[in-house]
Amino acid sequence: MALPFRVPGGRVSPRVADAVVALVVAVVVAVWTLVSARYTSEPTARTVIGWLLVVIGCGALCFRRRLPVTVAVVTLLACAVYYPLSAQDGPLMIAFALALYTTAAEGRFVAAVTLAAVTLLAVGIGEIRQEPGRRQIDDTSLAMLAGWLISLVAVGRAQRTRLAYLHEVEQRALAAEREQEARARQSASEERLRIARELHDVLGHSISLINVQSGAVLHRLSKKPGPDVALAAAEEALEAVKATSKDALRELRATLGVLRQADEAAPTSPTSGLALLGELVERARSTGLDVRTSVAGTPVPLAPPVDLAAYRIVQESLTNVTRHSGARTALITLDWGADELRLRIEDDGEGSPEERPLGSGIRGMAERARAFGGELAAHNTAEGFLVDARLPLAAPTTSPTLPKGDPR
Repeated sequence: MALPFRVPGGRVSPRVADAVVALVVAVVVAVWTLVSARYTSEPTARTVIGWLLVVIGCGALCFRRRLPVTVAVVTLLACAVYYPLSAQDGPLMIAFALALYTTAAEGRFVAAVTLAAVTLLAVGIGEIRQEPGRRQIDDTSLAMLAGWLISLVAVGRAQRTRLAYLHEVEQRALAAEREQEARARQSASEERLRIARELHDVLGHSISLINVQSGAVLHRLSKKPGPDVALAAAEEALEAVKATSKDALRELRATLGVLRQADEAAPTSPTSGLALLGELVERARSTGLDVRTSVAGTPVPLAPPVDLAAYRIVQESLTNVTRHSGARTALITLDWGADELRLRIEDDGEGSPEERPLGSGIRGMAERARAFGGELAAHNTAEGFLVDARLPLAAPTTSPTLPKGDPR
């Protein structure tokens, strides 16, 4: 099977190149034959046949890469008829030598060896049958011919090996390039999903609180209270909305900071983590939800990615409580173990995981926990609903890969 022949820009096609080679060989053979004709004479019929064989042998080289074995056979037969017939003894053997080399270079190694052996055997038998003193090739020349044929086949085989090696290197380079592009696209996709997840957690929690706070004050105002009571309720709601939106903007700026250019100022606000749990609880309490916290064990500093994941799990759990469950109380428990942190968020609301909307983020919380080697479960209890998560105290040595899919 011949290797594919690629033509870089600016180079001639293989067919044109073969035609040029055939023309060059024909010119060399013709000039040599014309020079030899000045010192020899032969019947016109033999001269015509000789030139016809030269045209056939050299012209066949135009197809040497498309039909390597056929061209080698044609040039060999042309030589086999030409040399015993013509007295001019032109170098038509050049055409056969080039065809034999091409046969080996195109991967037809067995055919090339066979043709070389047949050539050597035919020349040897022909010379042996000659009468003493009339041999055209002595033993030394016969040995040189054998070496010459072997060299042509060996060089052709080496060229074939070289082309195969270059082709393999090229294919490996292309495969590596494609793999690198695929990894770059995967990294970009994972980064987009991570940013989308952060935006959902930040905006979803804050907007849910604002919605609950606004709904509560509107409910109070719908009862037509006195002006003083209505004004106090409106001020209280607006203060809560202001604080919630301020925290949302702070977290949003920190999240979008990854999209900043290198010469832009980075946000100076602290990254969200369990250190801000108190503020998160206060915002949830402003909606009327009675939130309590409990700590067991000795708190230790968490790696930033794990700290952020723990904060987001608590944040999303409180968002679900305020939006979907109708709960009145919630308990957040932080249980610090030797090598893991256990988070438990319990409420007295209603609704199973199947009944709570997919947008509640239960699946997103579970994916966060699994991304760091932990786990998360959400299920009903006798009193209400429980989110139970376990996170390792240290971040993994390699960057976690968040699952693909819905960023919620």
